Amino acid sequence: MMRRSEVREAAAALLDAYRSGTPIPPLSTTYPGATVTDAYRIQQEQVRSWTEAGDQVRGHKIGLVSAAIQRQMGVHEPDYGHLTASMFHPEHRPIPAGGFIQPRIEPEIAFILGAPLRGPGVTVDDAARSVRYLLPALEIVDSRIQNWKISIVDTIADNASSGAAILGSTPIDPADVDLRSANCTLIRNGVVTETGTGAAVLGTPFNALAWLANAVGALGVSLEPGQVVLSGSFTRAVTIAPGDSVTADFPGIGRVTAALAEEDPS
Repeated sequence: MMRRSEVREAAAALLDAYRSGTPIPPLSTTYPGATVTDAYRIQQEQVRSWTEAGDQVRGHKIGLVSAAIQRQMGVHEPDYGHLTASMFHPEHRPIPAGGFIQPRIEPEIAFILGAPLRGPGVTVDDAARSVRYLLPALEIVDSRIQNWKISIVDTIADNASSGAAILGSTPIDPADVDLRSANCTLIRNGVVTETGTGAAVLGTPFNALAWLANAVGALGVSLEPGQVVLSGSFTRAVTIAPGDSVTADFPGIGRVTAALAEEDPS
């Protein structure tokens, strides 16, 4: 267990990486005794700093949803991070690349909640009924840890490697699609780079939503109407660079496109 002073120190180091654009060594190396619980404490310390500065929590993102990634990280469940208002970017409008250090992009389904979810005890049916509508989405993940050398402690502490969220523009009734068998194609600069299905997201994205509600519910937190939940990637994350344009195509659901602005030569 990390001391309170160490939690604050680790959070300050990550916040400084956001400001400077310079990644830091893995926290799991700097604090070899850090636990997953410590990592969430570090995450919460950063969220507190952001909200005190005027940002607002708009929802959550779920990570580590695929079995392959869980095996790679040596974990048996997903993780989560917070989405703040400043992380959302309009579709098709170039996103400033300077806000990222080593960005990658993932195609996901975004849930917009119409009813509260309060765990523990939330079932998949409960989760499905809470969704007002869903949207195709892209998540830019980023790491404030040098060279993405992350353990489970590092990624959780770093707000689950969150970067930005880009939502599609056409709401879909969740009753109109089978998310388990939904397909996705990820296209970067006109070339197909990845394909995947909703089954990669814990069997279905609704399972991920139920897991999140129960995970935060154990901390006395509920998911509220109007909040956005990014449910986890259908595919592997793809590295992106300034000038890249990426589209996620979900047949029967919709498409969403994100573009990183060209670097300013000045």
